[in-house]
Amino acid sequence: MNRSSPHISSRDKSKNDQETIAAISTPFGESGIGIVRVSGLLAESICRKIFKSKREHSRFGSHFFHYGEIVDPEGGSAIDEVLLVMMKAPKSYTREDVAEIHCHGGYLIVQKILDLIRRQGARLAEPGEFTKRAFLNGRIDLTQAEAVIDVINSRTSASLEIANQQLRGILYKEVMRLKEGLVEMLALIEAHIDFPDEDIDPISQEGMKKDLDRMVAVMSGWISSYEEGRIFRDGVSCAIIGKTNVGKSSLLNVLLNEDRAIVTAIPGTTRDVIEEVLNIKEIPVRLIDTAGLRKTGDCVEMEGVRRTKEQLKRSDFILLVLDGSKELDKEDLEIFDEVVGKKKVIVVNKNDLPGRIPMGIIRSRFQSDAVVQLSVLKREGIKDLENAIHACLIKGNVRRASESVIVASLRHKIGLEEAEKRLVASRGGLEDGDSLEFVAFEIRSALEALGEIIGETTTEEMLNHIFGRFCIGK
Repeated sequence: MNRSSPHISSRDKSKNDQETIAAISTPFGESGIGIVRVSGLLAESICRKIFKSKREHSRFGSHFFHYGEIVDPEGGSAIDEVLLVMMKAPKSYTREDVAEIHCHGGYLIVQKILDLIRRQGARLAEPGEFTKRAFLNGRIDLTQAEAVIDVINSRTSASLEIANQQLRGILYKEVMRLKEGLVEMLALIEAHIDFPDEDIDPISQEGMKKDLDRMVAVMSGWISSYEEGRIFRDGVSCAIIGKTNVGKSSLLNVLLNEDRAIVTAIPGTTRDVIEEVLNIKEIPVRLIDTAGLRKTGDCVEMEGVRRTKEQLKRSDFILLVLDGSKELDKEDLEIFDEVVGKKKVIVVNKNDLPGRIPMGIIRSRFQSDAVVQLSVLKREGIKDLENAIHACLIKGNVRRASESVIVASLRHKIGLEEAEKRLVASRGGLEDGDSLEFVAFEIRSALEALGEIIGETTTEEMLNHIFGRFCIGK
């Protein structure tokens, strides 16, 4: 998406941003194809020095693949047979001249080509620098730039859908629509402040209140979507907690549909934390199998128990696994005390055996938590557990990114909350009869908060933090 850049005028490009950069854009290792990317003023001249076309009279046209070899200009030796595509500014990812060299995917080959490019005058790109240049050159706004890494990191279809919504500029367009309405409102207010005696259309305070109420309602809806968006984007951590031999590791294996954890009849088999990511109804759930909570004299197992308690504190929610074939004992009751206040699902395992746990007591003790009876051995009740986990994390109907804006970034949420607070204050000022200067100040502050979201007023420190999360070749 091409657009003029509202932020570029307020942030001069440094010398560092004007240098030609290069990086390997595919993962290190052996693969069918490796890609080396170059961006900047020297991109074409560097490629002309090291690329030898297999066709006579090659025009080196933009956005066409050219077949040839990468050759070391100093010794004349060929490094690899490649396809080269040149994308001339401004019709490129960074809006600069960009070249991509598609070579064989061996580690040594791509490294040799990168080293050769650097010897011709390019420098190694910093993490996320290609995308940062796309932002600085106005091809994308900051929310779209952030969406690039979210697309790459997506683990479920839902998280990919949310990231793609942002990448298409939906949030940017909606924020700009709010800003345009506020700018018109602010212009009218400031005209009355600066030229009170001029013949200017009177301000309809009731109409302004209605507009502010509408904008606040829109932002409140976006803010309320954050928790759901965060869960789909970042996933959640889930510690599997319980005594030894209640079936924690077996449950992990069944949920993953593989033998990830060692399962034996010997108490205390799991002595360290085992982590795996599972897709539960489009939510990335990081399952953490922990050592059984019990008193022990084994120093190794004691360390496992200590780590279990740490995971219990850090996890977003827990699966508390009980052995339904045994009566509750002192250790169970101690664990019950450990999990007070945590978001959780109670799992009563070994439903294939005669039950000895009084379910009435369990449901009474955990009235606000879902209780699921299942048999890991027979793989019965697993779907019920997945449904209970989903219901525990997502309250009500799931929003679809195709139907409404879903905010998944804490940075965006904080910016929206600040803008909402300022508009509520301006609305209150109108209601209380405060001066128009006060109302204008609050509206300007709301505009600044919205501008930070899309990158118009974002600090260099924040930009470095955002793009530092990227891989070097993106």
